[in-house]
Amino acid sequence: MSSDSSNADILLKNPVSFLDNSNPAGDIAISSRIRLARNISGHAFPSTASEEDSAKVCEEISAAAGETAVFAHRGALSFTSSEMSKLDRKILLERRLASKEFFTKIPGRRLLVCPQEACSLMINEEDQIRLQVIRPGMQLHQVWKEIDQLDDELGKHLNFAFDNQLGYLTSCPTNVGTGMRASVMLHLPALVLSGQIDQTVNGISKLNMAVRGIFGEGSEHLGALFQISNQSTLGESETHIIDQLEQLIKQLINCEKHARRELMEKKQNFLLDHIGRAYGLLKYSYVLSEKEALNALSGLRLGVYLELFKNLDIRKVNELLIELSPAHLRKKAGIELNDRECDEFRASYCREKLRQTS
Repeated sequence: MSSDSSNADILLKNPVSFLDNSNPAGDIAISSRIRLARNISGHAFPSTASEEDSAKVCEEISAAAGETAVFAHRGALSFTSSEMSKLDRKILLERRLASKEFFTKIPGRRLLVCPQEACSLMINEEDQIRLQVIRPGMQLHQVWKEIDQLDDELGKHLNFAFDNQLGYLTSCPTNVGTGMRASVMLHLPALVLSGQIDQTVNGISKLNMAVRGIFGEGSEHLGALFQISNQSTLGESETHIIDQLEQLIKQLINCEKHARRELMEKKQNFLLDHIGRAYGLLKYSYVLSEKEALNALSGLRLGVYLELFKNLDIRKVNELLIELSPAHLRKKAGIELNDRECDEFRASYCREKLRQTS
């Protein structure tokens, strides 16, 4: 695996795989992701580990990953947190490959990414292993199958910290047990426009599920994008957790579809005006903030679902969700941009992308 600063540039040459969903059914369920937290027996957890021990753990886990089919691939990439530029770090955040915690000043941190970005492994983040698999659309069981197999492969070379009563031992008590966080990214614009979203979010929270924004914990619910994930990991099997989450997601998808039909039948002009204004903002603006872009892209995605645009599909709009992010724009520009210049470049880039649509 290569390990130089050009790896971020390599990522930018390919579309984000978890957004590459041309199936109309994937309009509401954008992506499915599972993360597993693991630690190695006989080593202190990252928050209390010495620099020497962290480096040793990093090499031990990297060697084990190199024995797996996924990370042994010659196209797999390696990133060292301490050696990356601020811009490249943000690229990884925007592509959902790393966390903010990963880039705090703790030695011995490394990120491994498979060629298509579906699988990644953070070493010495909050836990020594944070394994992730992410796929487009509603594919929780397929994602579980993939990450479970990869977890088993790593387990052949690493002795995970495990208690017969508690399960996998983790830095945060809320992850003890399965160590699993499963989530689905949903686009719920009709529930937002119809004023039903607050009631929906409150109902989800009562079911012991978490609701977060597009950028994870503590982020705003921009663009009508919501991450729904499990909160409990102790005393339940992985498949049971996934089944519960999947059942909830299917209910939310049905609620969103119903809300869209209601808007089309009873508030059609309101709905079409919302979509038209979103399209106009993206196509004709000369200054466009990230927040404005995300909220407008939500309207554009809804318009694609209603087949209002001949030359746009879900995949193209999904690409803009990432391409209009600050770090991706600055990387494309190839020059230093302040916030105002970035907003201007975002508008210019978006105008060009939508120039031939109607």
